[in-house]
Amino acid sequence: MADNKLNGAQVIVDYLIQEKVPQVFGLCGHGNIQFIDALYERSSEIKTISTHHESVAGFMADCYYRVSGKVTATFTSCGPGSAQLPIALATAYLDSVPFLAVTGNVPTSQFNRGAFQEMYRQNQADFPSSVRSICKRVFQPTRGEMVPLAVRQAWKTMVTGRPGPVVLDVPYDVFMESAAEEAPDAKAWNGNISSRCGADPDGVVKAVDMLLGADRPVIFVGQAIRHGGAAGELLQLAERLQIPVAASMSGLGAIDTLHPLALGMVARGGHYQANHATRQADVLLSLGARFDDRTSSSWIPGYSFTIPPTQLIHVDIDPDEIGRNYPVALGLMADIRTFLRQVLAELDRRKDLTKKAEARKKWLAQIDGYRKEWDKLVAPGFTDDTQPINPQRAAFEIQRGLPDDAILVSDIGVHHNWLLGYCKPRRPDSLIGCMAYGSMGFGVAGVLGAKFAAPDRPCVSVCGDGAFFMQANVLGTAVEYNLPVVWVVWNNYAYASIRGLQRGYLNKRELATDFHDPITGQRYNPDFAAMARSCGVEGVRIDRAADLAEAIRKGIAANKPYLIDVDIAADTNPAGAGVWELPGLGVSKPSIGKQFIPG
Repeated sequence: MADNKLNGAQVIVDYLIQEKVPQVFGLCGHGNIQFIDALYERSSEIKTISTHHESVAGFMADCYYRVSGKVTATFTSCGPGSAQLPIALATAYLDSVPFLAVTGNVPTSQFNRGAFQEMYRQNQADFPSSVRSICKRVFQPTRGEMVPLAVRQAWKTMVTGRPGPVVLDVPYDVFMESAAEEAPDAKAWNGNISSRCGADPDGVVKAVDMLLGADRPVIFVGQAIRHGGAAGELLQLAERLQIPVAASMSGLGAIDTLHPLALGMVARGGHYQANHATRQADVLLSLGARFDDRTSSSWIPGYSFTIPPTQLIHVDIDPDEIGRNYPVALGLMADIRTFLRQVLAELDRRKDLTKKAEARKKWLAQIDGYRKEWDKLVAPGFTDDTQPINPQRAAFEIQRGLPDDAILVSDIGVHHNWLLGYCKPRRPDSLIGCMAYGSMGFGVAGVLGAKFAAPDRPCVSVCGDGAFFMQANVLGTAVEYNLPVVWVVWNNYAYASIRGLQRGYLNKRELATDFHDPITGQRYNPDFAAMARSCGVEGVRIDRAADLAEAIRKGIAANKPYLIDVDIAADTNPAGAGVWELPGLGVSKPSIGKQFIPG
């Protein structure tokens, strides 16, 4: 190995460049300075973006993929450096988002000696054990010559099948050791692999038969439509057979929400036309959805779904998800885009499709009646001028202030529920959020990654005051890299979604969920606009609903980092047609409609 020209760090960096990774996000430490040096050598070919917290790097890499469809990488050091990354790893893992996490570790010569920042009490250099449950796999090369194999296998694992983050944990000396005369040929090893498997052909025929034979069919979509680039095929199928499309929280925007066949969201806080259609459907075609508790109204029949008697066609690239929470009439393992193309090809062989589409008119008219009931219920909130700002009005004004090509990155909190209910995403990447792990800080930081992915599109983060305070370090990063993003801080002076649970389930016994001045007892938060200005970011405060849309337009037009601190009421929860159960505490009540009992 003495004749090798590349050390371990250089092999990894070269491989990233071959895979056309434009930049990596991370934070320095003594355990990864050799890797950073390798990035320095190739700085004309790959950019290095330094963040002020490791989870921020992970959230940026995550959102970069959600917008661009391209994979990037993070770098963190040993000990607490990499230990601050797992929240971002878990977020990406549960939402099936790939990024390569290059983590540093102590030198192999110091394994099991309790060296500075070594996790050694149970197993030597044991950072991998702490993340195995929240990523697809961990690779830990312990000699330089192991790096080429590790990096190419890590990349393949990350992007094939159901995608997800992979950790490449590298001891410090392995970064430095001779590894290879050249890095593996990325195109030869991974460039010609396709995981877009099709469904069983007989299953495709059966699925088409079921859809054509249904009186009340509904298509239900998850985020696989987005990640798989299948929005065009979905729209073709829906329009061809005139089947309405409902979405999980992750699937909103899979088709334009203003399209006549778009039902909106199915969930505990879902739209009435969506929930009431899916729970009455005789055939439900699920495309890449997990049927989690929020989507499925805690699996209580008759609120989101009634499976059975609804016949479920469940299509997913991960067979473990098929039949996890509901029995299936037909389960098919397949890439969603490939499956939809198979279905469209099968429809080309069928006759009298026009008659089938015409037969849907009664079902669609029935659904339109549900939509009108929902619109009547929620109409007053769109014009409410009270102060603090009505949250439904805030969501409406945020939507009004955004151009059609904007990317709205939502954090987690009560504001997230309002945005899902009342914003109108026009395309698959219009509204982005972390739906499975629900990590506060995701939207605060992720908007930076979105801007790297789409520099020519407006990128706006809507984040709660609690989440923003957790990750306010992003202000500095935005200034340092001249990222013209807009933060809308949904300031309700509380962890309001949790306080709502205390009020609803615990007889208003509130504790540790709102922010008060210890002397006056008045609500308290930092002056976020002033905080922003102190960092070199333009900051403004909005107290009136009528000013919010224009403030967002000004923030976007400023073409520089911009923060809008918005005073929003915390005492109102979104209406919804579903329910949610906290076991042992009870079940919430729908705001509209009631439990559907099949006749």
